[in-house]
Amino acid sequence: MARLPALFATSIIGGVAYVQYQATQAGNAAMDAAKRGWDSATTAGGSLFSGGKDVLEQIGTGWRRTKEQMMLLTKKMIEIRTLLNTIGQSDALTLPSIVVIGSQSSGKSSVLEAIVGHEFLPKGSNMVTRRPIELTLVNTPDAKAEYGEFPALKLGKITDFSQIQRTLTDLNLAVPAEQCVTDDPIQLSIYSPNVPDLSLIDLPGYIQVVGKDQPLELKQKISDLCDKYIQPPNVILAISAADVDLANSTALRASRRVDPRGERTIGVITKMDLVDPERGVDILTDRKYPLRLGYVGVVCKIPQQTLFNRGTNVTTAIVKNENAYFTSHPIQFGSESDLQVGTPKLRKKLMTTLEQVMAASLAGTRDAIVQELEEASYEFKVQYNERALSPESYLAESLDAFKHNFKAFQEGFGRPEVRQMLKQVLDQKVLDLLAKRYWNKPIEDLAPPQIEPESLEQLSKATEGNIYWTRKLDASTSELTKLGIGRLATMAVATQLQDQVNQLIDASTFASHPFAQKAIRDASGTILNDRFYSTSDQVENCIKPYKFEIEVDDHEWAKGRQNIHAVLREELKACEAARKQLEDAVGKRKLKDVTAFIERVRKGEVVLGGDTSAGAGGFSVELLERGRQATFLSQRASLLQLRLLAIKSKTCATKSNKYACPEIFLDVVADKLTSTAVLFLNVELLSEFYYNFPRELDLRLGKGLSVDEVERFAGEDGKVRRHLEVVRRKEGLEMVLRKIEGLREMEGRVRKEHGVGVDATKSGGRGKGWSLF
Repeated sequence: MARLPALFATSIIGGVAYVQYQATQAGNAAMDAAKRGWDSATTAGGSLFSGGKDVLEQIGTGWRRTKEQMMLLTKKMIEIRTLLNTIGQSDALTLPSIVVIGSQSSGKSSVLEAIVGHEFLPKGSNMVTRRPIELTLVNTPDAKAEYGEFPALKLGKITDFSQIQRTLTDLNLAVPAEQCVTDDPIQLSIYSPNVPDLSLIDLPGYIQVVGKDQPLELKQKISDLCDKYIQPPNVILAISAADVDLANSTALRASRRVDPRGERTIGVITKMDLVDPERGVDILTDRKYPLRLGYVGVVCKIPQQTLFNRGTNVTTAIVKNENAYFTSHPIQFGSESDLQVGTPKLRKKLMTTLEQVMAASLAGTRDAIVQELEEASYEFKVQYNERALSPESYLAESLDAFKHNFKAFQEGFGRPEVRQMLKQVLDQKVLDLLAKRYWNKPIEDLAPPQIEPESLEQLSKATEGNIYWTRKLDASTSELTKLGIGRLATMAVATQLQDQVNQLIDASTFASHPFAQKAIRDASGTILNDRFYSTSDQVENCIKPYKFEIEVDDHEWAKGRQNIHAVLREELKACEAARKQLEDAVGKRKLKDVTAFIERVRKGEVVLGGDTSAGAGGFSVELLERGRQATFLSQRASLLQLRLLAIKSKTCATKSNKYACPEIFLDVVADKLTSTAVLFLNVELLSEFYYNFPRELDLRLGKGLSVDEVERFAGEDGKVRRHLEVVRRKEGLEMVLRKIEGLREMEGRVRKEHGVGVDATKSGGRGKGWSLF
């Protein structure tokens, strides 16, 4: 009895303890399970979140990559268009551009300057824009500087946009006032990280009334010029002001003539802040003049408190001003209105539209390029035997050929040739001295001749003791040695070198290149001028001893005797030829009669009285003049024959009889002067010229020329210019074709990876994406 209650109590206590234990264990297990579930859920949730985040990042990265590739495609198409413009003027070889048209007061310039971000277009009270401006905008994302270039003018990079504005103004105002407008375009490229890749053409604004100082046909000429550029496939950017009814918009009327369905026209409504918001909405949603590409409303004006600083980007200020206006009317222009407003929207629309239109026309352009390339390749093969040519190679070939010919001249014009040439010059000086002091003088009138103290017939008997003949020879020798041989010899050689350079020019390809001719002549002239005075001084100094005393040996005398005999024979032939020429001109009988009359008058057998200015003896003044010339030549020939006999005589065989044979002695002196002068001429002038002239040519026609100068040189020859045009056209077409094929591969890659765009050819060109082929 005592043990049963204790057993029962013990059993109850044990049961309770067991229940508590099991409960604790179950609770612990539940808590562990819950913890494990939470950890699993947390892990799964984190994985799911991370996976979603990665997917979003991949989507964003893919879109950015696609966007970058699309922008790259646009840039490359702009490059292709620029290349095509340089290749040819065929319409089939051009890609479309965006043509900007509008009246003068529509805000056309403000729209373009808002897109570029700078004030750069010509401004003025009168009509300033007189030529189309082909504006190429190139986005340079990594560049820090903005600049413009005029490709045709070769002015280099211009970072000052006010200078661009002045240049455009000058180019436009260069068009005569009576012509007023012309279709000769101005090409301008602007590179900036703040501009989109676009190709725009700005045209003169339409006018309603012709000014009194403007031609009456100006309105029609502007209309015809605009009609020329707004033809397919170009995109039309029709600028209209909001405060002008669209029915009166000149730009829209012009676009409807060439684009009646409005498929390639973008309407831009400027000055949106000048009308009520409701009126602005009506304009942007106009149904009377529907455009498939729609309308874009802009303000394009700087706030009054903001200074329009030239050289700074103003797009930000314009966008800020536009946002302030459009966001103040959210009902009309908010995101739910589905209206396109603001300059950023316009820039984006222009990029997208130009990209699509270019891509749609690129296939046809490719086919035209293939055809043009076939024709250029055929011409290159048939006419030029596939001979590659460039301005640089043509210049190098021409220069090498010229140097080769100059080398041949150099080898054939050395000391012997210089000596022979200089000796001929001094031989003529010797003849002049003999004619001056020994021979007969020209007959100036019909008066009796003056009687010389001793006649030339007695010269062969002259001795050293004869004062008359001694003084004549000494005076002649002194005059010959003091003639200025240094200057005379240097001038003779320099003239010969320059003449030879001119001959080489005439015989080379440089004959048709005025620019190169001037460079070559300047090169030779510079060297010769630099060496002239020092060479002449050296030569003059080395011949000074001959001015005081001249020693002659037997060998020199014999050589001089032989040489002067040949010189006098040539002089005799020249006299006889001149006499024969007079006989042919006057008549042999008549000349004989007049010379006989002159001889009788000079001998005193016939006395002339009265005035003889009209002639005498029945002969005219002209005939008497011919007669005096014939008499002089006859007497000179007789004297030469006499001296030739004397030189051959025994008297002139020895040097001791130099006074009886002055011709021989003067020839020996001239030979000594020549031999001495040639030594210094060869060292001081000839060798220096041969060494420096080819190097000077390299400086002036090689490394010293710019690319533009080389181009100008090659273009001076018509045949070479045509050859270069064919080569450039062929190479340019090949480059464009490679770029087009690269675009085709890029498009296929983008569409395959990202599925961007639809085939424009399958959707009739109305797809939102782009397609090249």
